[in-house]
Amino acid sequence: MSQATINKTSYSILFMLSGAHFLNDALQMVIPSIYPVLKEDYNLSFSQIGLITLFFQLTASIFQPLVGIYTDKKPQPYSLTIGMGFSFIGLIFLAFAGSFEMVLLSVSLIGLGSSVFHPESSRIARYASGGKPGLAQSIFQVGGNAGSAFGPLLAAAIVVPFGQSYIVYFSILAMAGMFILYRVGNWFTQQGFKRKGSSNLIMPMKHDLSKNRVIFTVSILVVLIFSKFFYMSVIKDYLTFFLIEKFDMTVQASQFYLFVYMFAVAAGTLIGGPIGDKFGRKNIIWFSILGVAPFALALPYVNLFWTVVFIIATGVILASAFPAIIVYGQELMPKNLGLVSGMFFGLAFGMGAVGSAIFGVVADKTSVFHVYEIAAYLPLLGLLAGFLPKMKSENVFKDGKVNVEK
Repeated sequence: MSQATINKTSYSILFMLSGAHFLNDALQMVIPSIYPVLKEDYNLSFSQIGLITLFFQLTASIFQPLVGIYTDKKPQPYSLTIGMGFSFIGLIFLAFAGSFEMVLLSVSLIGLGSSVFHPESSRIARYASGGKPGLAQSIFQVGGNAGSAFGPLLAAAIVVPFGQSYIVYFSILAMAGMFILYRVGNWFTQQGFKRKGSSNLIMPMKHDLSKNRVIFTVSILVVLIFSKFFYMSVIKDYLTFFLIEKFDMTVQASQFYLFVYMFAVAAGTLIGGPIGDKFGRKNIIWFSILGVAPFALALPYVNLFWTVVFIIATGVILASAFPAIIVYGQELMPKNLGLVSGMFFGLAFGMGAVGSAIFGVVADKTSVFHVYEIAAYLPLLGLLAGFLPKMKSENVFKDGKVNVEK
């Protein structure tokens, strides 16, 4: 074995990607944040609310693996700017939508923008990691989580009191994101990462797993993503309705608690990656999904104080898994970084979409409270993390250098 120096961590690029992720996800969170407004204005059922989420998150998921496969072969850093452009158009359409069908078209465009954004930006974050992939993913993802936290506050301050047409002001954030991502594209091009084999020079990864074991392991990760994002869809999309139904809150007050939850998710994302770098991806995945089960099971039955405590604990613990899952998947398939990022981010959105639609139907037939009772058992699927192998590639990076086989 020999020692080869790898590129230093490019924090400026990681923070720009994180900032763009903040803007992207803040814009996305406008959609669930205005559900009470849309429900009243268009006289929607919970099933139709779930359908809005389904259209948005399916377009934000189906195309992500396809984008990842394409950019693995032909990197397209400037596609990030184009993706944010789709969100820009979708926001304008949503602001002036006059029908339920137009709302569906608008959210689909915003979802398409997200579908283009995530695979390539996650891959570029890996290139900028300098041998700290967990940290890089945490920095990148925490921007999105922070955006998801602040999105409801912005919607509560701007859209709820003034009306749907004020969504148009969010298009300014999309324009800022387009500018940031154009600069990221310039950096990527200047670094020469389009050269054949350059990704292997800065990110050497290896493992001793057979192809069948890799497929089996990816299947487990898919189930864990299902568990995580099905449950998160309940918290994110129905928390406002749950608080209004159980504690007789106003819409604006319930959105503040949604912000608290999303802020906790951001905190969990920030710490999950570095902990995974230090203690191993498998350990953090195991703890973060299964560890949330006690809080999920108790959440429907506690008072407001403990509800807040439990949703904070749930957000922090559950969110810490995703950076580790992404990096774990990249180490399983080191030649397909875009595919892995697109597939896992796509699954995250897709599972959330399906979960939201299913639980919307359940809420219509029973109650939002009953939805929380049923969903509480999903984190128990975290037991499957025990079947994940501990790969040697977890320890490949050390002190800015990497072991490379001659």
